[in-house]
Amino acid sequence: MTALGRAGSTPAPSTKYQVNAAASMAQVALQHNRRMMGPMKTPEYINSSLLDRLTCEAVAAPRGRKNLNFHPADSDPCNRLLNAIEPGSYVAPHRHNEETKDETFLVVRGRLALFFFDDAGRITEHAVLGPKDDALGVNIPHGVWHSAIALESGTVFFEAKAGPYVALTPDEKAAWAPTEGAEGCADFTSRLKQLLVG
Repeated sequence: MTALGRAGSTPAPSTKYQVNAAASMAQVALQHNRRMMGPMKTPEYINSSLLDRLTCEAVAAPRGRKNLNFHPADSDPCNRLLNAIEPGSYVAPHRHNEETKDETFLVVRGRLALFFFDDAGRITEHAVLGPKDDALGVNIPHGVWHSAIALESGTVFFEAKAGPYVALTPDEKAAWAPTEGAEGCADFTSRLKQLLVG
């Protein structure tokens, strides 16, 4: 997912994920680098310890999120990653127009609200995903406008999309929504969250 940033003031994240954040970040990077660059590749398990360490990085990041790529390079034909996202992280509505760029999200921890829009920015559908919710994942067809909001600290989702990684083009960024870091991000997010009440 791209175009993430903090959406105004947010509640303080759980102290559980703030403790030893620097050490955790270094450990994640070291283990991942060893796996990707070492002479012998080994399986990398997705467990609570990995999710905690990745969440520590997201808490410490200015944009409120951190991804861990399982693909060795952006040019890989299949991009696979964990994406840790904290409440208050702003995901600007966007789409992926290439026919091969359907993307799949699977929430492995926490809760993630997904919003879908038409070309004019009207919300066409929304859902809450999580291991304890009715749906824990979604496949998003290419060309569909979408945005996401983390509803709980510690939210992590698995993302898969055909490679290679390509930065969003102007046509894939929603002109009807605030860009990352612009005024209005918090208000835009608040309006989306109102749909979840009731």
